[in-house]
Amino acid sequence: MPQKISALATLVVLAAALRAADLPAPRAVAPTPINLSPGGPPIPSSPPVESAHPASIPLWPNGAPGSEARKDEPEQISWRQEPDIVFPVVFNIHHPSITPFLPPKEKATGCAVIIAPGGGHMQHTIDREGYDLGKFFADRGIAAFVLKYRLARDGATPRGAPQPYTVDRDALADAQRALRLVRARAAEWNVNPARVGILGFSAGGEVAVLAAAKPDAGKPDAADPVEKFSSRPDFFAPIYPGGLQRTDLVWSKEATPPCFLACAYDDRMPEAMANFFLALRQAGVPAELHIYGSGGHGFGVRADRPELPVSSWHVRFAEWLGDRGFLKK
Repeated sequence: MPQKISALATLVVLAAALRAADLPAPRAVAPTPINLSPGGPPIPSSPPVESAHPASIPLWPNGAPGSEARKDEPEQISWRQEPDIVFPVVFNIHHPSITPFLPPKEKATGCAVIIAPGGGHMQHTIDREGYDLGKFFADRGIAAFVLKYRLARDGATPRGAPQPYTVDRDALADAQRALRLVRARAAEWNVNPARVGILGFSAGGEVAVLAAAKPDAGKPDAADPVEKFSSRPDFFAPIYPGGLQRTDLVWSKEATPPCFLACAYDDRMPEAMANFFLALRQAGVPAELHIYGSGGHGFGVRADRPELPVSSWHVRFAEWLGDRGFLKK
């Protein structure tokens, strides 16, 4: 269980976070060649923008460790074109944040989900793997927090220049900080600090896997009160995740939280997902696996394909949360 902190320390946390709650909108830039698919839908003539969302909250008000000097650089946004869809992607992340989607107090179940969008660690698919899902969860009494984590292959880094971040050091640190921050503000957000999990798509799925594999209990003597809280997720949900080829992660019945998994048969993921499910089962970790017949990679939340069973995977996830007891009021 996360440690309690004093009322004064809590006020310090809240005041610091609220002072920096309004981050500037990402700056629109032209799409890069890697984000263009020949024959895909036309790129809109209007500049890309994020869909409407609540004010974002920096994970560290004064800048993330190692990124303080770059925290005021604006994020960037451009169009990504795939064979059947065009959507905005966000990158140049130097001031990682969470965007809260909170249910009304009377509907709150106490459950909270950190959502880590995918994008190959180059960018964030911010709408259908972020804000759209956040709205879905909030409508069902689940507090959701869309995580903009630092990118290990950030698309804004000039070609040939070294990338400043890594998955294991920086993206993981951002996920851990998000879990701690939600617990630190649990009372304010009507969250049960023992019902905080993480869900991630593709590259964000790798971040979710790492958060489950490498938690810590917090630092009771930390000067920053947020760091006193545990970073262990109470559940994790890697959706068509990266990182499953890794051999450095250990799973156990005692330490690993329950897991929900989903992918499509016509993606490259089924074998790796099945093997991961079996590894969890053999370790005694409760897990549920869904492999849908079609949907490809990156299906996220898409209302334009209601005929596909994969389009309701997130309903199955909410049902799984209920089945595991995370939605009891």
